[in-house]
Amino acid sequence: MELIDLRSDTVTKPTPAMRRAMAEAEVGDDVYLEDPTVNRLQERAAEILDKEAALFVPSGTMGNQICVKLNTRPGTEVALEQRSHIFNYEMGASAVLSGVTFRPVAGEDGLLDWDSISGAIHHGGPYYVTPTSLVTLENSHNMAGGSVMPVKTSQEICERAHALGLRAHLDGARIFNAAIALDTTVAEIARPFDSVMFCLSKGLGAPVGSMIAGSKDFITEARNWRKLLGGGMRQVGVLAAAGLIAIEESPKLLIEDHANAKRLAEGLAELRGVKIDPERVQTNIVIFDIAETGLTTAQCSAELKSRGVLANGINAREMRMVTHYDVNREQIEQTIQIAREILER
Repeated sequence: MELIDLRSDTVTKPTPAMRRAMAEAEVGDDVYLEDPTVNRLQERAAEILDKEAALFVPSGTMGNQICVKLNTRPGTEVALEQRSHIFNYEMGASAVLSGVTFRPVAGEDGLLDWDSISGAIHHGGPYYVTPTSLVTLENSHNMAGGSVMPVKTSQEICERAHALGLRAHLDGARIFNAAIALDTTVAEIARPFDSVMFCLSKGLGAPVGSMIAGSKDFITEARNWRKLLGGGMRQVGVLAAAGLIAIEESPKLLIEDHANAKRLAEGLAELRGVKIDPERVQTNIVIFDIAETGLTTAQCSAELKSRGVLANGINAREMRMVTHYDVNREQIEQTIQIAREILER
C-alpha cells in the first residue's frame, strides 16, 4: 500500500535533482569556512532575503534558539503568540540557553497586531517587572492553520518594537509559503526583522537544514553559537547542495501545495460533523475539528492509517493535514473519500 503522508511537509523526500546535486557537491571543511557549496548557499539565502549575511544550521529549532540568544539578555522576556513554535515545541530551550521567559499573547488566527501585543510588553516600568527584550512573530503560523500575517502588520510591530529599543525576530519556517499567499517576496516579509529563520526541509523539500539571516555582525556571532551548540559541521556541502536546489526550484511548487490544501479543506467541510472554513486555509496546512463526529483524534488517526493515510491530531478535537510536493491531487481526492468513509459511517 502506498501511503499518503499528510503528517507534515517535513516528510518530503529529496527530489532527483537534489540527490544529483548532493552526490556531485564540491565540499570542504565548513568549520574552517572552506566548504564552497555552503558558502554559496549562505550567500544566496542572504541575497534572497535581502539581508547582509546568512548561516546554514542543522535545524529550525537551533536557528530560532541562536536568534533568541543573540537578541536577548538573561532575565528578560520574549513576547510572542501563544501557539507559536518557539513557545510550544522547542522544549523550553530559550529558558535553558538564554535565561529568558515568555509572555504569550492570544492572536486571532495566530496573528498579532501592535494593539494586541503592546499590552504584553514591559518597557520603562517598575524595576521589579521583568523587562521585554524581544518580539517574535511566526509567518506562516503553523498551529493556526498556516495563517499568514500581512506585511504592513509585521512592519508596524517591528517599527514600534524598535522604537522602544526592542529587537524583532521572525520564525519564518514557512516564509516561502507566506510569500506565495501574500503575493509578495520573502525579502519584503523579512525586511523589518533583525533576524529571520527559515527551513529548507519543509515545503522546500531539502532533507536537512535551515537558514538564519541578519547583519554581518549578527551572523558572525551566530556562527560562534552554532559551534557551541554542536552545529559546526565538516563537509556539509553535501547537504547545502540540496538546500540550493530547494531555494531556487521549490518555491514555485508551493502554489500547487496551496491549491491541494484548499481542495482538501473544501472536501472535508462537506463531511458531517467536521468543522472547517475552507476560506481560512491560506497555505498548505489544514486543521479541522472532528469533535461532533464521535471519534477522538487518536481514533481518527488510527482509522486513516489503516486505510493508507497518515495524519496527526494536534489535540483531542482537531486533526492537522499538511500538503507538500509528494502528495498529488489524486491522492487528495483519495484522502477526502477515505475521510468520508471513516467519519460518516
